[in-house]
Amino acid sequence: MHERGDCHCFHEPFSYDYYVHRQVRVMPHFDQLPDHPRRYDEIRDSLLNAAETSPVFFKDMSYYVVPQLFDDRAFAERLTHSFLIRHPIKSILSYYKLDPNLTDEEIGLEAQWRHMEWLQENLGRKPSIVAAEAVQADCKGMMRAYWAAVGLPPADHALSWDSASTPEAWGQFTGWHGKVWDSKVIQPEDPAEVQKREDDFDKAAAEAPFLKDLLAHHLPYYERLKSLAISPL
Repeated sequence: MHERGDCHCFHEPFSYDYYVHRQVRVMPHFDQLPDHPRRYDEIRDSLLNAAETSPVFFKDMSYYVVPQLFDDRAFAERLTHSFLIRHPIKSILSYYKLDPNLTDEEIGLEAQWRHMEWLQENLGRKPSIVAAEAVQADCKGMMRAYWAAVGLPPADHALSWDSASTPEAWGQFTGWHGKVWDSKVIQPEDPAEVQKREDDFDKAAAEAPFLKDLLAHHLPYYERLKSLAISPL
């Protein structure tokens, strides 16, 4: 979305309400900006102000704003909601490597499901759901489908990026995105990588059994969301 060039992009702005204002817990590798708005209403208003001059795209975690968003219907109605989902074995393992103290809520799939259900039941909207594995398998087709679903024109130039032009906002989250940015494109997944990841998860879970509990809790939400995911064009 950043590489499209036609949206003002924000990277997890509501993390400041969750981790800084409410201090639910401490996020590692998070270099806070002193002038960033911290409360939910301040962050919301800053996004609305930015949207007065250009289209805005922001990527956040549903658990940052669920259930606060449910009491802010006017803001929810202003948004085009979409969801990126990832198999919980992948998300749990990668999160655990960076933060061994991760919590159940931070896996995020339950909050995404609650968020999606609320939109359907209260706003009558069916948000676009994108499976990360599908993007890896057919990046061009899935991004064309996603952009069409949210009302944006195709932008094939945005399917690759220059590692020298890292978005400024990513600097707040040192350690979380370096490998992705250096890759320059979204790579197809090697079947051998899938097996290795499953083996690595089993090894990690042998040392930290709560990881299996996280997987058991969130896998059903992932499967429900995936059944509603969009297909490539």
